[in-house]
This record gives sequence, structure tokens and C-alpha cells, in this order.
Amino acid sequence: MKLGFLGAGPGVGALHLPTVGRLGSRIRVTHIADGGSGRSQQLAGPLGARWSKGDRELLADADVDVVAVCTPPSEHQRQIQAAVSAGKKAIFCEKPLATRREEATAVVTACREAGVALMVGTNHLYDPAWLQVRGWLDQLDEPVQSIAVTLALPPNGRYHEVVFDGGPFPAPSRGRPDTQDPAIAAAIVKQLITGLAIHDLPAIRYVAPHIEAVQYARFVPPIGYAVGYRASGIDIQLALTMLPGGPDSLWRMSFFTGSQRLDLDYSPPFVHAGSGSVATRPADGSAINHPPSRMDGYEAEWLNFAELVEGRHPVDYDLILADALYPIELAERVFDVMTAGDRP
Repeated sequence: MKLGFLGAGPGVGALHLPTVGRLGSRIRVTHIADGGSGRSQQLAGPLGARWSKGDRELLADADVDVVAVCTPPSEHQRQIQAAVSAGKKAIFCEKPLATRREEATAVVTACREAGVALMVGTNHLYDPAWLQVRGWLDQLDEPVQSIAVTLALPPNGRYHEVVFDGGPFPAPSRGRPDTQDPAIAAAIVKQLITGLAIHDLPAIRYVAPHIEAVQYARFVPPIGYAVGYRASGIDIQLALTMLPGGPDSLWRMSFFTGSQRLDLDYSPPFVHAGSGSVATRPADGSAINHPPSRMDGYEAEWLNFAELVEGRHPVDYDLILADALYPIELAERVFDVMTAGDRP
């Protein structure tokens, strides 16, 4: 597989390139392009790969047959469709696939009609710990009653960009946005759902696919949210806070039934530290801790993509589209709830 990266940000340098490097001869990085930062030259040099600015040269490169789209979400639709038009055989797209319904539908349709393999890099969805939890949930003899996702993250430029990239408010260098304005607060939460909660929403959709109602939604300073919604008869709580100074992070998904709780704690973001860890907690208060796998979600997702390109399993375009539309629908409903009081 001859792979070209559109995008040369921290995620590519710290996560994707080291992971691809561990896969040996199955994937060879042949071209890296940036949006003008110059980072592509720094990243491509040690690999003996080409580098360029923009996307035109990479998409025209005959030595690139597979493209990884790791650019801001506003570029995804255009670049995926351009890669399809350029005859590339497979596309790995960093999450989110899209932030609007029509964009998601357009890119999935383009790939489906051209027979281009498509995968979204939702690393938590491929993490061995989630696959373990999913297997247990499938075997439960009692229904899941509620789900809680709790995120406490240290300051991280990449996640802060989720807030400020393309929003109807000033960039950080011009001062913080006025989160007292309900429309601005709602826009930030909407972006955080499609840009950050997206890590876990496809897993939640597996258990609770049909969104029924948003029960509450609010912005949590300095950057965060508290959202409660009901889907498929299950109560779901999403909570995020960006810690102002702490180095530690918490990224936990909890599934509650009538008699037990399953906790999945993911490894800190932007590190290669193995899979998440799982604990089962019966109603008697005891806990059973299950050891994590050495493989993390980043490696697992790239192994899955390699197998997809190699034709070892088919592309489920309907699943990709459903996973892309679920966060968009939730974000739209959250925005409507948060701005409902301002409407005439």
C-alpha cells in the first residue's frame, strides 16, 4: 500500500506515522502534504517520502494509491471527492467524516459508486477493550439502562482547535469567545460533539441507535459540556471538562444494567499506551479488573484499514454513514435545545 497523508499536524506526527511504521512493509508512506505549515517536509524527510503544500500534488502523484485525510473537517468532503476523482483506491479519513448531513451523504455516496474503500479513523471503536465490552454487552441477559461518558482532559491544542475552527466567534489570538451568548455557547458545544464526543458516539450508537430526545445541554467553562439524552430507551449522559492545569486525563465509558456496571477507561490521548482497561462491578460493590491489551486503538484501526485495502473484508458503507449521521443529529438537537429560549 502506497500511502499519502493530507495533513501534517500533531495527530499525523505523533500518532499515525509511528503506528504505520510499526506495520512494516504492508504500508509505505510515499507523500505527505501540509496546508502551508512546512511540517510535511520535516515529517517526510526521515521516511524518504515526497512532500508538498496543499493537496493537488499529492492527489496527482502516481506513487500514491491510498490517501489519509487528516485535515480540518471543513476540508474532508472536498478532499475525499477529489481523491475519488483522482482514482485513489482507498481513503482513511480522520474523524469526523463530516459535520453536516449533506457532506456525509455525499462522500459516502461518492466512494460507494466508485468502489473506493473508505474508513473513518475512530480509534476507540477499534480498541480491543471496546471490542471486549461489546462482546459482553451482546451476551447480557438484562438490558442496558444507562450509559455515561466522562472526559476530563488536560489542555491540548488539538482539542482547543475543535472549539475555534470555523465557529462563529473570534479565534483564540483575538480573545476568548463570549460564552455568555447562548448562540455562541451552543455552537461550541455543537462543535465539541462532532469533533470530540465523536470518539465514543459510534460505540454508543451500537447500543442505543435511535435518538429520542435531548433532556438537557449546557456549556461548562472553561471548555466543556454536560449533555443528557435518551436513545432507544436508554438514558445517556455526556460530560466533558478541560482541566486548566492538571496533567492527568480521564476518559471513561460506563454501561449500567440492573445488576452491574461495566467501566471502560481509555488510555490518555496522544500516547501509545496499550488498549483501554475494563472493570466489571457487580451490585455487591466488588470489582473485577481485566488486563488491557498491548495493542492500542491506533494500531488496531490501521490494521483494520490495511485489511480493508487488501480486500479481506467488505466496506460497510451503510454503517459508515449511520455512524457519521448519529453525532450530527445529536449535535443539531443539542444546539436547538440550547438556543430554544432565544427564539421569538
